[in-house]
Amino acid sequence: MTMKTLSGPAAIAALPRNRLLGEFSLWSADLANMERDLKRIEPHVDLHHIDVADARFTPGFLFFPDLVKRIARLTARPIHVHLMVEAEIVEEQTRQFIETGADLISVHAENGEAGLRAVRLAHELGAEAGVVLRLETPVAAVTPFLPEVAFVTLLGTSIGVKGQSLSDQACPRLIEARTLMRQAGREADIIL
Repeated sequence: MTMKTLSGPAAIAALPRNRLLGEFSLWSADLANMERDLKRIEPHVDLHHIDVADARFTPGFLFFPDLVKRIARLTARPIHVHLMVEAEIVEEQTRQFIETGADLISVHAENGEAGLRAVRLAHELGAEAGVVLRLETPVAAVTPFLPEVAFVTLLGTSIGVKGQSLSDQACPRLIEARTLMRQAGREADIIL
């Protein structure tokens, strides 16, 4: 078992700022050999990315709190949980995943007010928070979240489907998001 020395916002703040970060998605891991896969990538990763899906917001199910709890015991790296879930469960999912070891929670702007409440809940529970946008959602949808999040993630492909090429819309959306953030006086990170 590995113990984290830092958690929540402190773990995120301690990440290197002088280079690109390695955030590996565990979606591609072999679930039957998760410990082996974590050990294999641990030297090359700054934080682990765990996609959670409810099969309503996305085409299928992905990850659950008990598995995140097990992963948190196996790594000293921060854990970023991306909640691809409907608005009616985003707050409860935020609580469950932070309680099982997530240091960083990202919610979808498409969750609206429930997403904003989930961001505030993440902070109350000692985690960092970010906002994510589906490819088809206008970039301006992040605006209400900007005062409260540490980062913005713009999906560059359709949600919940592996193996796609980057959309032609991705780069113009990145430029638009940077402009919105500057107008809001924010220097939050943008992840594509």
